[in-house]
Amino acid sequence: MPELTEDVTFRHEDWYGEELTDRHFVGCEFFHVDLTEAVSRGAVFTGCTFGNVLFNSSRHVDSAFTRCVFKRCNFFEAEFTGCKLVGSAFTQCDLRPLAVAGGDWSFVALPGADLRGVRLADVRMREVDLTAANLTGATVTGVDLSGSQLHGARLGGADLRGSDLTALDPTVVERAGAIVDAEQAVVIAQALGFQIGAPLG
Repeated sequence: MPELTEDVTFRHEDWYGEELTDRHFVGCEFFHVDLTEAVSRGAVFTGCTFGNVLFNSSRHVDSAFTRCVFKRCNFFEAEFTGCKLVGSAFTQCDLRPLAVAGGDWSFVALPGADLRGVRLADVRMREVDLTAANLTGATVTGVDLSGSQLHGARLGGADLRGSDLTALDPTVVERAGAIVDAEQAVVIAQALGFQIGAPLG
């Protein structure tokens, strides 16, 4: 059984390089905790608050951070593989250069986030809030963005191939140089009111 920790507050703790395996934290608070180069595998954080926590170069595999709040945290070169972050919120966090592969980030709040150059691959991000987020030059491939909020997002030079862009209104985002595939181009054209006809001749 996972080791359960409930309603505990951790302050100014050094968890550098810590191995968090099969740990379950519920309603805990982490303030000024150093998780640099920490590794979590199968760890679960439910309804936890993270304030000024260092996640630099940390690795998270098959872990869950559900309904968590991250404020002024640093994720420099952090990696999340197959992780679940449903319903979590990020405020004033340094998220570059973050790498996410697989997992479920649905209903995550990232309004105004600086996501330039991040790598998001094969992630479920349904109804994610990316209002006014900066995804310039980001790799967002194979991502389920259905129902997402993208108003004012900056997508210049982003690689969006294979992602669900049905929620994208191309008139309210910055999109110069964004890369899409042929199927996505049809979706975007239809969003602009074009009808796709067969070639003449």
